[in-house]
Amino acid sequence: MPAEKLIQFVVVTPERQVLEETAQALVIPAHDGELGILRDRAPLICELGVGHLRYRRNGVSGHLFVDGGFAEVLNNQVVIVTERAARPEEIDDELISQAQRAAAAVPPDYDSAEARERARRRVAALTALRASP
Repeated sequence: MPAEKLIQFVVVTPERQVLEETAQALVIPAHDGELGILRDRAPLICELGVGHLRYRRNGVSGHLFVDGGFAEVLNNQVVIVTERAARPEEIDDELISQAQRAAAAVPPDYDSAEARERARRRVAALTALRASP
């Protein structure tokens, strides 16, 4: 039987290592859209956006909230460094409320449009991941 073709990945924040896993496929929220990663992908460094990191192994999917940062893909290993990350079971009503309060505190002026949109995406991503099984 041939060896399973997996990629290794790790997700770290300034406070902790959130996840270390192997997967057949990984989808990360890049700053300009989602990016799929499979084994033997060309080397890459990219900026992350706010959203869900998804991974799959043997038909089982995993999810993680990530909030910006960078991803490096090299030699079938992916290193994700992000400001914040949370597993679905770590997302509670208080975390979502904090994100909502932070979003409401962003000034409604033109100069803050990008920050407002990022805050809106943060609330939406946390809420959606909290609601998923």
